[in-house]
Amino acid sequence: MREHWSSRIGFILATAGFSVGLGNIWRFPYLAGENGGGAFLLVYVVYAILIGIPLMTAEITLGRTSQLTPVAGMGRLTGSKTSPWNLIGWFGIASAVLITSYYIMVIAWMTAYFVVLVGGGNMGQTPDETRAAFDGFISTPGPVFGYALLVTFLVAFVVSRGVARGIERYAKFLMPLLVVILLALAVRAMTLPGAGAGFLWYLTPDFSALRPASYLAALGQAFFSIGIGMAAAFGLGSYLDRRDSDVPGNAAMVVAFDTGVAVVAGLVLFPALFAFGMNPDQGAGLLFITMTSLFQQMPGGAVFGAAFFFLMIIAGFTSQVALFEILVASLADSRGMSRGKAVLACAVGSFVVGIPVILSQGPWSDIHIFGMNFFDFADTVSSDYMLAAGGLLISLYIVSQWGWKRFREEANRGAGRVQASAAWRFLFRFVIPVAVAIVLLGGFGVGAGNPPVFLGCAAAIIVVYAVLLRRFPA
Repeated sequence: MREHWSSRIGFILATAGFSVGLGNIWRFPYLAGENGGGAFLLVYVVYAILIGIPLMTAEITLGRTSQLTPVAGMGRLTGSKTSPWNLIGWFGIASAVLITSYYIMVIAWMTAYFVVLVGGGNMGQTPDETRAAFDGFISTPGPVFGYALLVTFLVAFVVSRGVARGIERYAKFLMPLLVVILLALAVRAMTLPGAGAGFLWYLTPDFSALRPASYLAALGQAFFSIGIGMAAAFGLGSYLDRRDSDVPGNAAMVVAFDTGVAVVAGLVLFPALFAFGMNPDQGAGLLFITMTSLFQQMPGGAVFGAAFFFLMIIAGFTSQVALFEILVASLADSRGMSRGKAVLACAVGSFVVGIPVILSQGPWSDIHIFGMNFFDFADTVSSDYMLAAGGLLISLYIVSQWGWKRFREEANRGAGRVQASAAWRFLFRFVIPVAVAIVLLGGFGVGAGNPPVFLGCAAAIIVVYAVLLRRFPA
């Protein structure tokens, strides 16, 4: 008999733990810093509501209806092991494998920084010094392998205990702890002298700072942060009871939790950056270089920094636990393995696929795939291509195969106030597929640096889809 969540709050916190990750506390702030702050924030929130909630609802509904993990579940829904729509499951699993390959490494970096700060160590004073310290650490594989092995063991331990006694129990403890630490850090950051300028910059929309690429970046970030197309929502939804679980309401709460954490993370970083005269547009180096330098300069910076990296560890760990669970459960569903054997196989496999990624930051830095090292390749393929492709397939499956009526009945089974309404039909048929296809277009770099070419390709997508739409059920 398939295991189920013991409570609604357990499912919400576990799914929110999957969604809330490094994308919220690291990727979102640096993208906001590069794209004008408040205006980018507003665009992102609109995308999360209009696209994030419906697609999260759709993915959870697929899992709940099939009562299986993505690959086996899509096979059950389509009635065929060879249906092209089964790519929804395969893309999700492939994304989970690629993201796991580098996510464990990044959590290992966080863990190392936390240990150094707790121990009173120094990662440099100025940005140049912190950059040199960071580059030196990641290019030395030995310590990174050690921390990665520790992270893999802890993730495997939690998942080995099952859904209710493992993932749900730890999510109920870790997610409230994450919120408490995040709010405490935000209060501390906003009370620094001069922090008000960063607060105003972050929350004051300046639409003149938005470029066409900013809108694509915001939509792509919504996919990455919420975790659409990553198979986890599908898999976690498969443990829901089909009779009385509120899928749209749960999805809305998860997206709200995820978006709220991203917004508050900006209240931690930007007031602190402005307080010490640092620019907000630091890009991907914002966390390990700029923020680490800031911790060394601010009063009580060691405590602030240790709490900050502990927060990052929790965010990354809860996301990785959910991804690992989907890989484990997929082996169990597809191969008939026991949970124990599946956990062991996935733990060994996760560590092995992470070896080239860790080495790509040092001894294997000259080895490239399509001009990218292993880390950049795994990140780019999963984030820019596979997540968007998975989201596109989900939206098209709802529109062309399930049909609106059946999807709405399944999604609203047990629903409360938030339901798949008539307005969602318009979003699924017209807005979401086109928007996701355009994100995928941007991910492939079509028209990069040439707006007329990009707009022309986007217009062609709209025309082709309009023609295809005539063949889809009403």
